[in-house]
Amino acid sequence: MAGLNCGITKAKHLRLTAHQQQVIKQVAQDAFRAGARLHLFGSRIDDTQRRGDIDLLITTSLADPERIVRAEIDFQVQVQRALGEQRIDVLVDDPSQRVRPPIFDVAARTGVPL
Repeated sequence: MAGLNCGITKAKHLRLTAHQQQVIKQVAQDAFRAGARLHLFGSRIDDTQRRGDIDLLITTSLADPERIVRAEIDFQVQVQRALGEQRIDVLVDDPSQRVRPPIFDVAARTGVPL
């Protein structure tokens, strides 16, 4: 059996503490409503990287652009308050988007659900 993958893939290591993950998840649910889905992508899922910003894809059912902007600002402010100054890049995927830039597909494909 040596050398056989057997369909098992290595789990990606998240370079976020359990506390950071919990804060990010809770604040996202509060800001974007329950049911918001999060994916961490980029350097924070790459063990070969040092440091790096926190790249998040947040999928929400919110459709009002003004409400989405307010939710994103609230999310950033609350995470900064809870975790201290962090570089956080947020992509918000919502049902009102007519054009979805390719980075959204990359984030969804390579990201790790939180």
